[in-house]
Amino acid sequence: MKYWPLLTTLMLLAVLTGLYAQSTSDALMPSLLLKRAQGKITIDGQMDESDWTRGRPADNFWQYFPSDSLRAGAQTEIYMTYDDRMLYVAVKCYSDGNKYITPSLRRDYRAGGNDNISLMFDTFNDQTNAFLFGINPYGVRREALISGGGARLSDFSTSWDNKWYGTSKIYDGYWVAELAIPFKTLRFKEGEFRWRFNCYRFDTQSNERTTWIQIPRNQWIFNLAYMGDMIWDEPLAKAGTNISAIPYVSSELVEDTENGEAATFDWNVGGDAKIAVTSGLNLDLTVNPDFSQVEVDQQITNLSRFELFFPERRQFFLENADLFGSFGTRRLNPFFSRRIGVGKDTSTDQNVQNAILYGARLSGKLNNDWRIGLLNMQTAKNEDQGIPSANFSVAAVQRKVFSRSNVSFIFVNKETDISASDTSSEFSTYNRIIGVDYNLASTDNLWTGKIFYHQAVTPTEVDDKFAHGVNLDFTRRAYQISWKHRWVGEGYDAEVGFVPRSDFFRINPEFRLFFYPSTGILNQHGPGVEVEYFWKPELGKTDHLYQVYYNAEFRDNSRLEVRIRNRFTYLFDPFDPSGTEGVELPSDTDYNYTRFSASYNSDRRRAFSFRFEPEFGQYFNGTRLRLGGNVAYRFQPFGAISINYNYNYIDLPEPYNTASLFLIGPRIDLTFTRNLFLTTFIQYNNQVDNININARFQWRFQPVSDFFLVYTDNYTTDFGKKNRAIVAKLTYWLNM
Repeated sequence: MKYWPLLTTLMLLAVLTGLYAQSTSDALMPSLLLKRAQGKITIDGQMDESDWTRGRPADNFWQYFPSDSLRAGAQTEIYMTYDDRMLYVAVKCYSDGNKYITPSLRRDYRAGGNDNISLMFDTFNDQTNAFLFGINPYGVRREALISGGGARLSDFSTSWDNKWYGTSKIYDGYWVAELAIPFKTLRFKEGEFRWRFNCYRFDTQSNERTTWIQIPRNQWIFNLAYMGDMIWDEPLAKAGTNISAIPYVSSELVEDTENGEAATFDWNVGGDAKIAVTSGLNLDLTVNPDFSQVEVDQQITNLSRFELFFPERRQFFLENADLFGSFGTRRLNPFFSRRIGVGKDTSTDQNVQNAILYGARLSGKLNNDWRIGLLNMQTAKNEDQGIPSANFSVAAVQRKVFSRSNVSFIFVNKETDISASDTSSEFSTYNRIIGVDYNLASTDNLWTGKIFYHQAVTPTEVDDKFAHGVNLDFTRRAYQISWKHRWVGEGYDAEVGFVPRSDFFRINPEFRLFFYPSTGILNQHGPGVEVEYFWKPELGKTDHLYQVYYNAEFRDNSRLEVRIRNRFTYLFDPFDPSGTEGVELPSDTDYNYTRFSASYNSDRRRAFSFRFEPEFGQYFNGTRLRLGGNVAYRFQPFGAISINYNYNYIDLPEPYNTASLFLIGPRIDLTFTRNLFLTTFIQYNNQVDNININARFQWRFQPVSDFFLVYTDNYTTDFGKKNRAIVAKLTYWLNM
């Protein structure tokens, strides 16, 4: 209990800071006025309807890059109107020419390095969550969900997909986009007169990033603390009956040469349903879900002692995903949805896919202050691999406090049916987590952070079944101060979470400076220093990191970072740092080593762009050289070809392995039209002795309705056959 004085002091500081920082009133912000449309709006990119100019537009944009104190040179005008079914948006984007850049015609592009505009709607005025809809001059669209106030990059997710309409048209010196967003696609409070709104635009010809509401450039451009108002001339009516069915049918042909199994054919049917219980609360149902169309994870060379994190990509889990998955931190999370549908093969001790039989999820807003989430899913039993069936239940409640903060509670329960399992000794009958988080975000985003405490309830008799942490960031224009600490007990076991290690106490302070030169090639730069310590109770320090770095952002959008790291590592268990299953370093030994690294990202507006990441220095009892990065060429507007690469040369003294690890991934993205896509990539990874070939063809024949044809093939690195599969899947979004 020796750390509790420090912990309670930091908790009190964070709470009092939140009370003080959020007591100020909002500054007077611009607004735009929406008037009900009197005629028909045609989404054709021509903006020739008189209804567009009846309201008050959003204009007079501000620069965000390269400066944040000047009005935009390339201005933008936003007009809105509506009827009973749709919110209509017209965008007029002025520019210095017509040489617009687009990476491809594929939906859900990244904003950087191309021309586009993004519209953010905070429909519950909570300054925490928002819907984003984006479009570029070629009519390519994207949508995203923003959570957590948009204070961090992880608060932004483009995996969400929904039904809406939009098109663009290029004119001399400007381009126009028109959008129609069904009210059924959005979640909002019935009878509301006001939403919060902001938008941001990337213009490659003027090299500007601009926003309607002025945002400091040391904040993310999608930060929800800086928004204006959308004022409706009538209170919003209920969106009406909102029920969608999304059935699918799939078939697959699989051949497992590695295990001597002949090719087999199988097929599946199932689907999802979305039911709007209220205008802010949605019920998602799924029966026999199939995720074969989800793009496979990009492989990573793992030279750490811990499990790697891969984000959730499955559509069923994405809407309101922050309500369930934002507890704790990314590497100390009590609920990680990717645990559902994965089981451990007891004969190989490897994680394998485990079928989900059905699931239900109720999530969303009760009102402006309360959000709730309830989830229940049942996985199947697999006797061949010794995997018992399991039921997963999650309940989450979030209460808004002050202007942008909230208090959240979570209960996670996993029940495993091991009554008739021969491998019952390898599974616990239940695993439960109870937790509370306080998420801090001041009105102006000066203070951000969180405090959390989670308790595990398990059948094992062990002590210290808890996890506790504090994040606290204080960000001014010229500097940022951060404090983080974690305390994870020896008995904290979150089977449905992501917890790579336990039984430690960690502190992690960091300090950064920001400089903004008015002339020269640099736009922003500054140094930083970070310290990280791990202690183990009754033993003392087990790890440390001392890190000094310098970041530079250039006016041509390129970025440079250099770092010097000194690490100390104490090994509790034997470990092979070469990652090749060679002779292991003995347990109860420690190592101190220093490394140098750099990272350079070129200007992504160019047809040819690259990222280069060299790293070299000491590594445990030897040395390590790493060369990583990416090379890409864009052949606009039909796609791009790129190569991701990661090479590690690890030199260790005898009898330990010296290793050359290659991970190379060529990728070709072809977009024949805005509805027809082909993605092909190869991943060569000699660390796991695997060559993976994957090709995914997608035809979007109706909004959110697709035909997928996916081919995957795996070989050993000497081209011995492992397995291959071809999958066809048809999904259709049907509004009831």
